[in-house]
Amino acid sequence: MIEKERHVLIILPHPDDEAFGISGSIAAYRKMGVPVTYACLTLGEMGRNLGNPQFATRETLPEIRKTELLKACEAMGLDDLRMMGLRDKTLEFEDDEDMVKLVESLIEETNPSLVISFYPGFSVHPDHEATARAVVRAIRRMKEEERPKLYAVAFANNTKEILGTPDIIHDVEETVDQKLAALKAHISQTVWMMKETEAKLAQNDPEMIKWLRYERFYSYKWHADFE
Repeated sequence: MIEKERHVLIILPHPDDEAFGISGSIAAYRKMGVPVTYACLTLGEMGRNLGNPQFATRETLPEIRKTELLKACEAMGLDDLRMMGLRDKTLEFEDDEDMVKLVESLIEETNPSLVISFYPGFSVHPDHEATARAVVRAIRRMKEEERPKLYAVAFANNTKEILGTPDIIHDVEETVDQKLAALKAHISQTVWMMKETEAKLAQNDPEMIKWLRYERFYSYKWHADFE
């Protein structure tokens, strides 16, 4: 069951980060009438895929990915998108305090009851990790009774071994079509994955159906040893 929230704030570094593991939940919140703000920190201008055959260059990819992100948000019913203007693959080099202040300003403005981001130490990509650290540090600075909940996405190989099984599971069966539309919107990066996905769905592959239907999060535990 997906709990109704006052306001959901999503902070992720790249266009398409939201599509894979959160888009069904975003669509579900919007169907409930819950305001959702999505702060996408970069335009993913260093994305690996330029098309096959090539349809983009390093110079044109940012605008292509911006258009794709807008289409994905439309598919999810999300109308409060913030493109924060940082540069792809450089977030680990941003000043830590500047990153925290960016998150603090978003929280102060939107007053969310729930924040969704990555789990520090378990999100693989340096941009993911830098985002996760900033989110955790910003919320940690708040008075405990004023902190929003933090749902964190984790997918490193050792996640289950250390964190255990996810304690938040959203059944997004009613918004799977919107999730697929969000994934397809990011076609420059997902074209080959979507071909495989659609082939498996045509075969009623149970693992693919399960992956699409259930979105998994860890409720962040405020470890005293994390700085």
